Amino acid sequence: MWSMSGSRPARRIAVAATAAAALVAAGCGGGSGGEASGGGGGDQTLTVWIMEGTNPDAEPFFTELSSAFQERTGATLDVQFVQWAAAHDKFVTSIAGGTTPDVAEVGTTWVGEFGDAGALVDLAPQVQEAGLSDGLVDGLVEAGTLGESLYGMPWYAGVRSIVYRTDVFAELGLQPPTTWDELVAVGQRIKEARPDLLPLPIAGDNEFAVYPFLWGAGGEIATENGGTWTSGVDSPEAREGIQFYSDLAVKHGFSTPAAATWRETDLRDSFTKGQSAMIFSGSWTPKAILEAAPELEGKIGAFPIPGPDGGLAPSVLGGSLLSVFESSDNKDLAWQLVEMMGTGEFASKWATASSYFPGTTELLNEAAQSSDPLVAPFARQMVDSGRSVPVTPMFGQIQGNKTIAAMMRSILTGEATVEQATATAAAEMNEIFAGGA
Repeated sequence: MWSMSGSRPARRIAVAATAAAALVAAGCGGGSGGEASGGGGGDQTLTVWIMEGTNPDAEPFFTELSSAFQERTGATLDVQFVQWAAAHDKFVTSIAGGTTPDVAEVGTTWVGEFGDAGALVDLAPQVQEAGLSDGLVDGLVEAGTLGESLYGMPWYAGVRSIVYRTDVFAELGLQPPTTWDELVAVGQRIKEARPDLLPLPIAGDNEFAVYPFLWGAGGEIATENGGTWTSGVDSPEAREGIQFYSDLAVKHGFSTPAAATWRETDLRDSFTKGQSAMIFSGSWTPKAILEAAPELEGKIGAFPIPGPDGGLAPSVLGGSLLSVFESSDNKDLAWQLVEMMGTGEFASKWATASSYFPGTTELLNEAAQSSDPLVAPFARQMVDSGRSVPVTPMFGQIQGNKTIAAMMRSILTGEATVEQATATAAAEMNEIFAGGA
């Protein structure tokens, strides 16, 4: 999905009677030895890739899940944690080399790309047979669907809003802004009164924070006409939104020049270290912030990203799906894991542990009723203005190329104007769209 962070080798959790055997199986990539027979896993091992970088610590959840899965099926889970920033290239390399895992968390913008490449199993028959077809969140189903095939089981979703220091706002007599002009005014007040704080750092390597402003000004990332996709980032409306967003850093000075190369995790780190008053943040981030900086308990809140003149700006409704890879030797066993993670007890536990919104409508409706001030604003943004990026396999390639991130870095560093940078990005996007036509 939707998060960026530094690259480092995958971490593993192996819960089994013979952990060494699990690691050997993982080294073989996709396929975990032997065909699954019926519902039992015997001494089989499933290799599972889970993304990390912006989530709270997921190890306790997967330790519990691994134990429960082994008790239910007899099979071992070799859970490997992969950094978001490195994940797309890792998937592409593994697909090309036939070393994919059995099951993986796959970002919504990548499922179409990998499904189109023939790497993923169509889960629609299993979903229908399990009676889940009418109980999954529509936006996640849409993101996982290519043609008539469902290449990913909805797991979780979230949106980005703004997390802020409630104590700083109280000290300065500020209220959460409800328009773009108010956002600027709040940032200016913080800049003047608290020079020790960055009012609102703008991370250059964080494409999802610019889209609310691009959309809010009436622009589109890309449009489809008769099966042909065309970039919209160089339209006058899109440029207006991108200009406003970049001006928060360049013109108004709410950021730092160093942030031109920051990822989303760098925003969180700045906030937890007490260096920033506001940050663009995913709905899953407050829990991670408090884990890293417990001294901020009771001092942080959230508010939706406002629209230009009120209301809410559209925010990317994204998340992750659970996919089974065609190279797996244990597809039936893999589906059992996907169903176990995506529904019922463990879907609810993951939503609670991660502060994401679950992928089933029943659990999402429960989450939407939350009175938690660090949940409700995100829920409002998701329900009222959640929006998907272009649903096309080529968009995953655009993300992989970091086209939008490169565009933003060039603007924030002064290497290019908004007009120049958006023209370059649009040309690159259109070349990718043309290649996939």
